[in-house]
Parts: sequence; structure tokens; C-alpha cells
Amino acid sequence: MKEYFGDRVDNFSIYNLTDTPQEMFSIDFQAYKYFIVTLGYDRGSFGCAINYGKSNVSLENSQKWFDEADMNIFLKELEQQLKLRIPDKFLDFYGWK
Repeated sequence: MKEYFGDRVDNFSIYNLTDTPQEMFSIDFQAYKYFIVTLGYDRGSFGCAINYGKSNVSLENSQKWFDEADMNIFLKELEQQLKLRIPDKFLDFYGWK
């Protein structure tokens, strides 16, 4: 994630980590100094959502299963979904457009 996004992601936090009875975890991170994003992994399926406190907005992605995923596609689609929701002036200010 950090290798792909560089300075556009920060403040990672891993939680809900378990391998009993199934492998699951969540990772929160700040994206584009604009959103808190949650990446969730649950028994092989994974995806991201924008975290709004008590609710989340799921982000569309064609890569649903970790063992079959092309991470370059996953990260590119995540980048597209996030940038769609951020004002261009904000992205321009940080040189991220």
C-alpha cells in the first residue's frame, strides 16, 4: 500500500486480528489527508470502505478474493474510487492530481 501510494497514505492501524476460527483483520489508514479508509479481510475476501465513524461507504473494486487478486489492479481501482470523491483543488494543492 505504502509502496503504491507513497505520501498519499499514512497512519496505519491494524485491529480485529484473528485466525480462530477464520483468518480476519481490519486495517485503517488515512488516504490523501482526506479520508479514513478501512481495508477488511475476512476468510479470503477483502475490500475497502471509507470510514465515517458509525457508518462506512464501500468502494467498488473488481478484485474480491485475495488469493486471486491482482494487487496492481486493486490499488489502481482504489486510487480511482478515492480521487472521484476528493475536490480537484485539494488534489492540485498537494500535487496529487
